[in-house]
Amino acid sequence: MMSLYDSAAAARPRRVFMLGATGTIGRATVRALVARGHEVVCFVRSRGDAMTIPGAVVRTGDVTDPASLVRDGFRGERFDAVVSCMASRTGVPGDAQAIDYQAHVNALEAARQAGVTQFVLLSAICVQKPLLAFQQAKLAFEARLMAAGLAYSIVRPTAFFKSLSGQVARVQQGRPYLVFGDGRLTACKPISDADLGDYLAGCLDDESRRNRVLPIGGPGPAITPIEQAEHLFALLGRKPNIRRVPVALLDVIIGGLDLAKRVMPPLAEKAELARIGRYYATESMLVLDPATGRYDADATPSTGSETLFDYYARLIRGEAMAERGDHAVF
Repeated sequence: MMSLYDSAAAARPRRVFMLGATGTIGRATVRALVARGHEVVCFVRSRGDAMTIPGAVVRTGDVTDPASLVRDGFRGERFDAVVSCMASRTGVPGDAQAIDYQAHVNALEAARQAGVTQFVLLSAICVQKPLLAFQQAKLAFEARLMAAGLAYSIVRPTAFFKSLSGQVARVQQGRPYLVFGDGRLTACKPISDADLGDYLAGCLDDESRRNRVLPIGGPGPAITPIEQAEHLFALLGRKPNIRRVPVALLDVIIGGLDLAKRVMPPLAEKAELARIGRYYATESMLVLDPATGRYDADATPSTGSETLFDYYARLIRGEAMAERGDHAVF
């Protein structure tokens, strides 16, 4: 497998406009782009210590404002490509429409004016079964991008390490690991930020990834929540302490919030967040076979070198710190 440094040497330097650079995946992608010799301009909401990435320029503005994108972001300059790791923070309808769809539409139009010919988009594998507002918003922009006439790569990763690591601390504190049902309802091929960032950056030069929708997972076989739990306890040298939570509990919570939102409209967002949690608790993050309606681990490509269990070991040793995603169930 080509290393980061081999791929960096093979890359043709480009001027890249980067969205979503402040998140963990965005920061990893910027590092990978810079390592390949690309000139990276990051457009963010506010400048912070997390954005002091050597070799990258940071510009601030409002991605939801088309005028700010043009004035504060692109600034009348030419760019070769846009790479976006931008996503709504919560996934609730208003946030999803504003960021997952409209902000990306704004960026696409500004990019065309700036001479951009290539767009690399970080999407999500869960859009295969779009039951939620943020999934529908992502799919709507994917369609806009595919029809825009630019070279595109739409990358749909499986689960992230950060969204599967929320229980490491609670288990270290002696509390049980929680799983839904029997812990085998779902499976995924988790991918690290660094491996995903490297894959996204590689889309600029790898012609086999051009004008394609690209599902991608991390190395190794698909793993279930019960396997995650058992391996975590083994790393800690403890006997497994696993508590099974019925999925019906989530249904009760969702039903209650749906009723309550009729008199308290702000609860509608909490109901959507509960639906997001239920989705992740019951749907695998693998390629979906449309013919059978089943998830297929063998059809889900793998990349990278770091496994989730490598990451768990680093967390336990204090060599890494879990940054949880907004859609993490636990």
